[in-house]
Amino acid sequence: MNQLPTQGPGAGAAGVGEPWDVLVVGGGVNGCGIARDLAGRGLRVLLSEQDDLAAHTSSASTKLIHGGLRYLEFHEFALVRKALQEREVLLASAPHIMGPMRFVVPHDPRLRSLWTLRAGLWLYDHLARRRWLPGSRMVDLQAEAAGCSLRPQWRHGFAYSDGWVDDARLVVLNALDAAERGARVLTRTRVGELRREAGAWLAELHGPRGSFQVRARSLVNAAGPWAGRVAQDAGAAAARRPRLIKGSHIVVRRWGPMHQAWLLQNPDRRIVFVIPYGAEHLLIGTTDVVYDGDPAAPRISEQETDYLCASVMRYFDLRLGAQDVVWSFSGVRPLLDDHSGDPSAVTRDYRIELDAAGAPLLNVWGGKITTYRLLAEQAADRLAGSLGCRRGAWTAHALLPGGDLYAELGRSGPGPDDLAAFERALGARHAWMPAAMRRRVACAYGTRVHRWLGAAAGPADLGAEIAPGVFEAELEYAAHREWARSGEDFLWRRSKCGLDLSPAQREAVSAWFDLQARGEPAAVHSGASL
Repeated sequence: MNQLPTQGPGAGAAGVGEPWDVLVVGGGVNGCGIARDLAGRGLRVLLSEQDDLAAHTSSASTKLIHGGLRYLEFHEFALVRKALQEREVLLASAPHIMGPMRFVVPHDPRLRSLWTLRAGLWLYDHLARRRWLPGSRMVDLQAEAAGCSLRPQWRHGFAYSDGWVDDARLVVLNALDAAERGARVLTRTRVGELRREAGAWLAELHGPRGSFQVRARSLVNAAGPWAGRVAQDAGAAAARRPRLIKGSHIVVRRWGPMHQAWLLQNPDRRIVFVIPYGAEHLLIGTTDVVYDGDPAAPRISEQETDYLCASVMRYFDLRLGAQDVVWSFSGVRPLLDDHSGDPSAVTRDYRIELDAAGAPLLNVWGGKITTYRLLAEQAADRLAGSLGCRRGAWTAHALLPGGDLYAELGRSGPGPDDLAAFERALGARHAWMPAAMRRRVACAYGTRVHRWLGAAAGPADLGAEIAPGVFEAELEYAAHREWARSGEDFLWRRSKCGLDLSPAQREAVSAWFDLQARGEPAAVHSGASL
């Protein structure tokens, strides 16, 4: 067998000949969250992801940290309360990649009464403590600026608060924190044969440099849409099969002064979000379609695109069609099968099951991004005891990498304007940097931006400009510290630069990664060390 490959931060942790405490299968938000929590408790953790981090479900969300207003209609009060509580925890942990967002809900009296909406939003406001987010209020859509591009029949509505998140970067920052606490993170490494032997798990791993074997005292199955298969391969007595639901989104150019997001009610009683996405675009989604294809290759259908466009045109005075879509993406959500006939009504809650007959096997079923940290904490609590680990939960008040904005600003604690103040300070330090680039890198990296910007006095200090606003120093950081191995990894997951670049510019970024893969040396620059 080959030796365990060296890859990314944390590469100096336990080697192949030394048993791991935990092997985590799955590099989505749940797997990386669990790896982070366990590593922070002092356990030796190895995470294996068959593709890139957040390559599938965890980068295909609606980019929201939210309680799930519509779940109240299905009487999932406990789930909504749990998610609202976690919303506050997460917003404080990483203010660079997530923050408050205001939503407007036009009232359609044929679908839900004014009283129903008002009561639901009052409950949403009060199910959990809100630190910074303002409460809901009624909106006159014909008098206020928010309604300027709506069709005239929409007269009244409500405004309420939730949060946005860069979902793929959330996953990467959890992996980075795990690695910096001693975990090993292997991407593009598939788990093959699994078997219990002599009180441990033996796993065959297949990576870019060949196959190798690892031994771990316990196994965590956080494989998302593949969790049923992994449980079956591990010989679980009663392996579940998650219910796979495809959700698709489209991205279009902005119209009008869209400073807030929208929650649109549809005649089928589903909802569609319209969300500001970067400086120039809007994200529209999501659909809910039962899916039985390859979880790695979902594609938006023509019917889904038409559905989302029709939902928007029902409210806004414009024409919108497939020709206006500049990007689309689909993901497969592995939901708990509660035997609901309506895909939209399938619970977004999760279940954690521990099989301790021999070497422990912990299976994770379901979940959503907003509750990932709590899921990871509960999973770690259950597993740590069986491994003799007495260290308790720690992530509720911990910052993710780059999230210490208030400390750099010289403040005693986090505040609602930390990101804006950090961006201004970054501009003062690097006056040469264009505003669009400054905003992008502040939001993506937070205080970690200094690790590749350093004291750069101008763009020449960052190496070649591979694409507009994308310099070699940033790509090197993404490759050496954030496990980016291809142009796609960087353009669509480590960043969303792909939206703003031309095909030729995107190809230039991909070509840079191809050169690194062939072992050709990167140009030397005078930025900070990685």
